[in-house]
Amino acid sequence: MLTISIIGLLLVLLFMGLPLVFAIGASSMVYFFFADINLALLTQRMTASINSFLILAIPFFFLAGELMNACKLTDRIIALAKALVGHIHGGLAQVNIFASLIFSGMSGSPTADTTALGSVLIPAMKKEGYPAPFSAAVTVASSMVGPMIPPSVALVIYGTLANVSIGRLLLAGILPGFVIIGTQMLFTYFYARKRDFPRYERATLPELATAIKGGGPAILFPVIIVAGILFGIFSPTEAAAVAVLYGLLLSLFYRNVKGADIWGAIQNTALGTARILSIIAVASAFSWIMVREQVPLAIADGISTISENPVIALFVIVAMLLGVGLLMVASSAEIVLTPILVPVILQFGIDPVHFGVLMVFSLIIGGATPPVGVLMFIAQDIAKISHGQMVKAMLPFYIPLFTAVVLLVLFPQISLFLPNLVFGN
Repeated sequence: MLTISIIGLLLVLLFMGLPLVFAIGASSMVYFFFADINLALLTQRMTASINSFLILAIPFFFLAGELMNACKLTDRIIALAKALVGHIHGGLAQVNIFASLIFSGMSGSPTADTTALGSVLIPAMKKEGYPAPFSAAVTVASSMVGPMIPPSVALVIYGTLANVSIGRLLLAGILPGFVIIGTQMLFTYFYARKRDFPRYERATLPELATAIKGGGPAILFPVIIVAGILFGIFSPTEAAAVAVLYGLLLSLFYRNVKGADIWGAIQNTALGTARILSIIAVASAFSWIMVREQVPLAIADGISTISENPVIALFVIVAMLLGVGLLMVASSAEIVLTPILVPVILQFGIDPVHFGVLMVFSLIIGGATPPVGVLMFIAQDIAKISHGQMVKAMLPFYIPLFTAVVLLVLFPQISLFLPNLVFGN
């Protein structure tokens, strides 16, 4: 009864609008009080969870992404995407999708993707005759690849909480990222042919060379991180520091970043890191409570009553994550649920690296679904359309998104191929 009461209290506090960190912290304190446990243990659990060398990767990747955004590479990325895929049916819509793949290697954030690319591409698509709701929907859907391609703060957070190799996780997100983009490009190809959307002439070799020269640094960003980890040059945390150095060098190369921009990037990083680490600290204490009360065991037993097949169990857990994504911001849900669900999937023999990729992607889809749907609100504001129009336009794009989810569940080697190739089974 105490466990049910604590979970109920947490939900009530969240629905009242209390910030997640305070809702979890208050619920945990109430549990410690009624369970007659010394509150000093609560403090110890909180501080121990963030006293980790791996945690340093979070602020470094945050800062690297902020610096890359300050370099204003958006136009160069779009030009590169246009040269590579603009000739495919759907033209600028395909550019939108492929540009998200490149941009994700800079920021690792779907919110940054939607905001930065959407502010340029949605008006451009409208100008070329694409319906405003479709332009907004393709921008939101394509941004789902954000947390998959290195550097991915979401995967770093999962690895820290689940005690899973960060290097394996960063490699594990690459092929799923291409699957997510591939399903969307294929869907858009047939959708564009049916609607007779325009496309560009195939780029000439000189045009392609110019585009690569302009957008190449954005592609090199994730390549340097992955190659460094791959060849053992640096650890994932050191890779994050190298990413910051690369961002600074790039700002000097382009000479379009002012001191105020760098200071702003540092401020944004400090605020973002403080928010994430605060939630990780209190969520660690809350997850300790859940483990102490054997909640993961109860969840595993509940799933076992449905099926003991690992694939079916994974589908059930993913369905639950998709439901949670409807109501909670992805980063917050990930921090709360990772310590609870990892023991569950281990009981079914599911690889935690594979599950980490699936978990991050499933939760991030919540950003493209009502009622939370933060990405939808950003895109509809840029496109100047109603929320009803935004929701209606998103419906067809759930087909490629859920297709990607199903493929990742059924074929775990999509996630595990690169980590197993580099690090072994």
